[in-house]
Amino acid sequence: MFIGAQVSLYPMTSDFVGVILSGLEALTPYRADLRIETDDMSTLMVGAPGPLIDAIRDLFAGAARQPAHVTMHVTLSRGCPGEPDDPSCRCDVLAVAQGQPLPERQAEALKSVQSAPNLGVEIDLQFSLYVLGQDRHMDEIYGCIDFLKASGTFLKSKNFCTRLRGDAGAVFEVLRQAFLRFGPAEGHVTIDLTASANSPSPR
Repeated sequence: MFIGAQVSLYPMTSDFVGVILSGLEALTPYRADLRIETDDMSTLMVGAPGPLIDAIRDLFAGAARQPAHVTMHVTLSRGCPGEPDDPSCRCDVLAVAQGQPLPERQAEALKSVQSAPNLGVEIDLQFSLYVLGQDRHMDEIYGCIDFLKASGTFLKSKNFCTRLRGDAGAVFEVLRQAFLRFGPAEGHVTIDLTASANSPSPR
């Protein structure tokens, strides 16, 4: 199994370099568990989904604590058949979820969200789940949407995506559960997401 993400941070400020560099500093505690490679387009992170989602969350939450409007684009992928297996990507949740019916997976996902840490950072996030190479993929997607609506972070459905709002701890835990518990454990599943904080638009 190969699990990873391409992450790009976009601060809306003249001091964008400082915001990006401070965000990257939030990745320091995760460098022992993840392969992290940054270039001029994005940062690649490869590893188990526990530290992977935590690292993405902390990078964005750190940038969102500053006053400027900031957005982030992330492509998450697991099980891509074009990538070699990586032992650092081991995930016990996937192995357990494979044998569970959809209602049990939804219940376990909600339990995890309820115990998510509160980071004190309000964010918006919209994402789309893609279950690839499976005939009944819409059953998994509809099951995920039902979970999102019960998560406490659901804001609204949009064309091609679902919008969430809430504390960064809860929102990113919802994202983790959607990524891990919906779609086949050994199949190719991707998420495309955009996160935003401190936008002037609502004001």
